[in-house]
Amino acid sequence: MRLYHGSTVAIRKPSLRPGRSNADFGKGFYTTSVEEQAVRWAHIKREREGAARAVVSVYEFDEALLDNADLDIRRFNGADEAWLYFVTDCRKSRKHEYDLVQGPVANDKVFTTVNLFESGVLSAEAAILQLRAYRTYDQLSFHTERVIAALKFVESYNV
Repeated sequence: MRLYHGSTVAIRKPSLRPGRSNADFGKGFYTTSVEEQAVRWAHIKREREGAARAVVSVYEFDEALLDNADLDIRRFNGADEAWLYFVTDCRKSRKHEYDLVQGPVANDKVFTTVNLFESGVLSAEAAILQLRAYRTYDQLSFHTERVIAALKFVESYNV
């Protein structure tokens, strides 16, 4: 499986150290199988950081690991109530013990809906109804050294 990571630098050796603890799925190294999403994220990071470049790094990942019983993997098939509560907990820097987490990424519209839920403006039911109307992209986040080592760098390119 080919995975992409958007940044301002090429990342040949992914690491858990620089990640934010309050990201969608907690501190980890985030990838997507959707190249367009990685390109978009690289541009966002360049603007936020005032960086000179936007870079997409490409990796190969053995998809069979997603079925490895020795790994603790959390999967979300869509933006449902379980996903909503998991994301809000992670954004509050609550830690989890998963090796990998796979599910939708909270893009701008989704992010707004999640924020409205977190602030109590929307109920979980109302937030889920809104979330189902938005197009979401996937993300696969790596949270332990043993799984991040399974990412094999292929290339990086400027966007």
